[in-house]
Parts: sequence; structure tokens; C-alpha cells
Amino acid sequence: MAFSKPQSDAVHVSVLPTEVVECFSRLPESLRAGWIVDGTVGMGGHSELLLDALPAIRVLGGDHDPAALELAAQRLARFGARARLVRTRLSDLTDTLAREGVQPVVGLLVDLGVSSLQLDTAERGFSFQHDGPLDMRMDPARERSAADIVNTWDEEDLADLFYHEGGETMSRRIARAIVESRRRAPFRRTGALADCVAKAVGRAGGKIHPATKTFQALRRAVNAEGDELLAVLSCAEAHLVDGGVLVAISFHSGEDGEVKRWLAARAKEGAFEVLTKKPLEADVLERRSNPRSRSARLRAAVRTRRQEAL
Repeated sequence: MAFSKPQSDAVHVSVLPTEVVECFSRLPESLRAGWIVDGTVGMGGHSELLLDALPAIRVLGGDHDPAALELAAQRLARFGARARLVRTRLSDLTDTLAREGVQPVVGLLVDLGVSSLQLDTAERGFSFQHDGPLDMRMDPARERSAADIVNTWDEEDLADLFYHEGGETMSRRIARAIVESRRRAPFRRTGALADCVAKAVGRAGGKIHPATKTFQALRRAVNAEGDELLAVLSCAEAHLVDGGVLVAISFHSGEDGEVKRWLAARAKEGAFEVLTKKPLEADVLERRSNPRSRSARLRAAVRTRRQEAL
């Protein structure tokens, strides 16, 4: 499936920009000519900041969204060979590093979740704010869409998904309403699903739309985001050199918890030194100027011991 050509003036503001640069500025001088891997390069915002702040550093930017990569290529073109872009999923990043011959890897950055480009493109189906096909695939090559899940999973599995991946406490009521509604007609559009969820929940006037958590859960399932996160953390452990920096930005409490627990376990083993005892969050000014930053949580660590056999 091909999506419409991205626009070079698409708006996406990278979250926690100062904090990201400060974390990688901890790199010792001996590592400042190596590679930082931006595993979710998106439209290149964080990579641009790092390339400007660290004049000898090189960046390998990976993403599974071809539309985002086109925009990143435009943004980072001025850096020439210092910026290299490649289409890859986080779960394929280890193979990608080997194929690209990228070494030494002195930093790894992941900015998890969905971008403004994806949310604001109706045909991608990520948002109930713009009615569009019920898709939600960040990588258009993925076979399963949100419509496939909504229309084929049984009621119990849907309820478990909404609860565990979205934190939706009314998951069973929502799942029941979806199953009853799809008997009359399958869900094809984001608007229809959002309306169904809103009616099932029966609440209005809250800070977030009633379908927010349901849509989040579906997006995570479609893109296997839990598995992708664990894969990239393992990649960091395997490929970061001693003194290398890992930065993970999450927008979901479950993801943040996964990162926290993984880092704590590796720190206990002596493999990482955690830099952020508590996650870094956006300040008041950033939250006002960039609402997406309100749920951002940044955790960082330094690689302290590599396995001998890689």
C-alpha cells in the first residue's frame, strides 16, 4: 500500500530536544567521531540536533515508515555523509547495523510512539480526529491492520488488548459493543469505531476523547510495539561500546515501565549505569508549545560493560 507523498512543510516538533542533546553530550571525546543510531528517526528532528551539537558525530537514522524517511532525507541533506538513512524496524536493527557496517556505535536513541505526520494523515488511520481507513500501520508492509483486529478478534481478546495495552478500565464494555456492532457491518473507518467506543463508554467532557486508549491499544498491537521495544533494548546491549549512551523516550506508561525495569536489571548486572533515576519530562514551556510532549518520559543510561562474545 502506498500513501500520499509527504509534504516538506509537515509539522513535527521533536520532544525533549535539550535533554536529548545533553544526554549524548556526555560522550567522552574519544567516542565523539562514532555513530549514534537513531532507531526511530521520523522526520529527522533529533538527528539534526545531534549532528549540529556534535560536529564529528555520524548518525544512522532508521525508520519503518517510508514517508517519514523521505522527509528526514530532505532535512538532513545538508550534513552529507555524516547522516545515513535506512528503512528498518527496531526488531531488524541488529541485522541492519551489520549490513551497513556501522561501528563504533556510541549512542542509540529511540523515540517511541506515533508522530504528528502519522496522526495528521487521515489515510493512515491513526487518529479519530481525522476520519480515515482503519489502518494504523507505521510500516505499510505489515499485513495486519487495525480493521483486521477489530473485525476478527473475539470479545475476550479485544477486552484484554484494550486493558493491557491501553489501560482502558472499561475494556469489556467496549469490546462487547464492538462485537455487537460488527455483526451488522464491519468497521472500516476510524470515525465509526470512535463513535462506537464513545457510545459504549457513555462519558463526555473529559480531558481526553473516550476512544483514546482503545486507539492506542490497537496501534500498539498492529505495530507489535512491545516486541519492537525489547528488541531495540537488546540491540543496545549488544552493540553499544563502553561509555556509549542509550536514550529511550516513551509516551505510554507500560513502555516506560518496560524501559525502567530493563535498565534496572542491566544496572544490577553491571552492564549499564542509569543516568535518570526518575524519567525526564518536558517543562511547562515545552508542554505549552508542544502538547505531544506532555506524556513524554525520557530514560538514559551509559554502557559500562560489554559482553566479550558478540
